[in-house]
Amino acid sequence: MSLKKTPSIRQVFRPFYRFFLVDLLVDGEARPVLIYAAFLITAGALLFHWIEKWEWLDSVYFTVITITTIGFGDFTPQTRLGKIVTIFYGLNGIALLLMLFDQIRRVRVREFNEANGPIATGIKNPTEMGGE
Repeated sequence: MSLKKTPSIRQVFRPFYRFFLVDLLVDGEARPVLIYAAFLITAGALLFHWIEKWEWLDSVYFTVITITTIGFGDFTPQTRLGKIVTIFYGLNGIALLLMLFDQIRRVRVREFNEANGPIATGIKNPTEMGGE
């Protein structure tokens, strides 16, 4: 007869922990990138609310859609200043995404290596490869 082990609270909530990027917030190296992302979204929302006179939710929505390069087209800047800000905002968004993806990769590879021990020896941490 086998006994089933009850999952811990951490195991139950791990998917949510990772989905909402809490693992990045906890990691000291990744935290500045996550804070920069929050700052960039907040600054963008403030700018577009002020320049384009959009509602707050619409401004946040537009900033996230622009940063992620989705660009549905349902909101577009109508003023010249709004268009100029969007150009530079989009370029900063691309840089932010690259930094964020790199931190997600780094944290998740480290978690994988810690969880799998000797099995994961083939997956190197970027710091071991001289990458960071």
